[in-house]
Amino acid sequence: MQKAPAAVKRNGTSPPERTERPVPVPAAAARDPRYHILFEPVRIGPLMAKNRFYQVPHCNGAGYRDPSANAEMRRVKGEGGWAVICTEQVEIHHSSEITPFIELRLWEERDMPMLARIAEAIHEHGALAGTELCYNGMNGPNLYSREVPMGPMHLPILTFTNDPVQARAMTKEDIRNLRRWHRVAAERAREVGFDLIYVYSAHGLGAVQHFLSHRTNQRTDEYGGSLENRARLLKELILEVKEAVGDRCAVAVRIALDEMMGSAGLSNAEIREVIGMLAELPDLWDLAHGSWDLCSSTSRFAPEGHMEGLARGIKALTTKPVVGVGRFTSPDTMVRQVRQGILDFIGAARPSIADPFLPRKIEEGRVEDIRECIGCNICVTGDMTGALSRCTQNPTFMEEWRRGWHPERVQPKGGSRNVLVIGAGPAGLEAARALGARRYEVALAEAGTELGGRVARESRLPGLAAWSRVRDYRVGQIQRMPNVEVYRDSALTAEQVLGFGFEHVVVATGSSWRRDGVGRARTLPLTGEPGLSVFTPDDLMAGRLPQGRVLLYDDDHFYIGGVLAELLVASGITVTLVTPAVRASDWTTNTLEQGFIQRRLLERGIEIVTSRVLAGISSGFVELACAYTGSPSRIEADAVVLVTARLPNDGLFLELKAREAEWRDAGIVSVKLIGDAAAPAPIAWAVYAGHRYARELDEPDSGDAPPFRREMAELAAR
Repeated sequence: MQKAPAAVKRNGTSPPERTERPVPVPAAAARDPRYHILFEPVRIGPLMAKNRFYQVPHCNGAGYRDPSANAEMRRVKGEGGWAVICTEQVEIHHSSEITPFIELRLWEERDMPMLARIAEAIHEHGALAGTELCYNGMNGPNLYSREVPMGPMHLPILTFTNDPVQARAMTKEDIRNLRRWHRVAAERAREVGFDLIYVYSAHGLGAVQHFLSHRTNQRTDEYGGSLENRARLLKELILEVKEAVGDRCAVAVRIALDEMMGSAGLSNAEIREVIGMLAELPDLWDLAHGSWDLCSSTSRFAPEGHMEGLARGIKALTTKPVVGVGRFTSPDTMVRQVRQGILDFIGAARPSIADPFLPRKIEEGRVEDIRECIGCNICVTGDMTGALSRCTQNPTFMEEWRRGWHPERVQPKGGSRNVLVIGAGPAGLEAARALGARRYEVALAEAGTELGGRVARESRLPGLAAWSRVRDYRVGQIQRMPNVEVYRDSALTAEQVLGFGFEHVVVATGSSWRRDGVGRARTLPLTGEPGLSVFTPDDLMAGRLPQGRVLLYDDDHFYIGGVLAELLVASGITVTLVTPAVRASDWTTNTLEQGFIQRRLLERGIEIVTSRVLAGISSGFVELACAYTGSPSRIEADAVVLVTARLPNDGLFLELKAREAEWRDAGIVSVKLIGDAAAPAPIAWAVYAGHRYARELDEPDSGDAPPFRREMAELAAR
């Protein structure tokens, strides 16, 4: 063991040998000439966008409940260089609302001040403010308003939760009302300061697409039948909004490129006909997909620019600018989209969340500093669960107003001098990076030889390569910080930690998968010796694979069980996936990928057995019980993989806590346990824990009060 730097040596004990040296952070370089085209101004009707970076409408979980958090999140994007910044969908009338999902509302004049705050925040740094007016129609069950939903036909509500409600077919009077509601909402949006007003016909989430698609429109009047008739409502709404906003605002149409249902749904060819029919009517065409899960497909199922084939050639149908999405993070890909005439604007939702400063970093020649979106859709889960959204790459997302966290700036360090971070997984890497940015002296000790922890292991699994960006971004930043030292191959003991002399110690040692069957469905360990070889995800990620017939028991319900089943099949192993849930990877409904996962597993010949709880592991078979009746069953197998719960690797922390009486003499002020070592959760939770630790070090404790701001509802008069 090498001698420690004098600043951290204490009681004759030294940290392990440093294995890499940081390089100085270079000054911001000039923009690469290859990217000049991305910063050309583009006209949108009466408006001029300062560049080609366009944040398309996206949800965030704030909506009408947390409007100031919503506004500050958008303001930060303006600071980051986006030329156009849009709200999420805005419900325009109480007869169509999507409770329990929390979006913005513009039902009446009392909703206008919160929209005005958002528009003002977007304008602060010179961005254009867009808002997406939406009448959800058959997608709105009206669980809050209790109004009868309406759509083109008498059909069940099309929601994520199969609500037992039907929509009634709209009459001509209903359609006239819908046109009027759009006009009034557009006038209100213009009055509060928005520049772009959307007519929404995408993602299967609004009445306009429901009228456009013969899947949901078999009307026999002038609003049904031919494509021209089915497009009539879209045309009428564009004209209503244009007349309402005059020459003050631009009108955009967000349209589905394809419902991907063949002849049963709206096709790409039909969409091209519609755009050809209405080519010059709106001021901008925003190209999305026929359903949200297709449009926001995870990186596991769709590469960057995955909608290029559907979008190519559409610009030739109109002289108006075209924006499209594709989880764009590479500036070279963006340039190609523009130069090849596919898009005029580079649209982004998730990449703008992962890095609100993406345009500015490209402009300043700091491409290596971009926090690239990993396409995990953790951001979507906030909206799907009625909570504030979060981001794996950007732990400050939706904390800009609540906690005052800026994605690019941190407060200077407090009174302490140095910190020892133990564990270089997602929590430890983010803690070290953010502490280094605050200018603390940081030592990062990793027990193994590879940085990244679970991120490094999981990114080698099928479809998860993009997740390595979580590690790569943080390692790249740390390497340029002279005040952060990294030590590999450094498994530390409590005795060593006490001897180093660091003022603060943060333990981020991760977690390990259990092999005793404990999870959600059963909280007691299996008894007796298993009659089969038992494997865990840790075994498989370390290259230790079972052989023969394998039963994979998934009581985790997120992505890892399905991914490991793919890994096994790719290795020539026969797999049966058993889960206590009613479908595979059940929680991934919240990341919009459950259907993709189940289809892929079935296509790879994996048998899926649902609603079965693990009861025992015997020689030659696995014992199961029905999740509802308890009736027993068994499946023959040669080995079993248990994807259940995880245990925190908190042994070092507990040893240090047991010796708390020695801290003062050792110069230790605090020891903190964070990330999976405190409570295993998704990677985004670990990154957040590391960032929060770094932000809160040496800051006043909030005590029993919430450590964040929140907006309170005003009590109405009695």
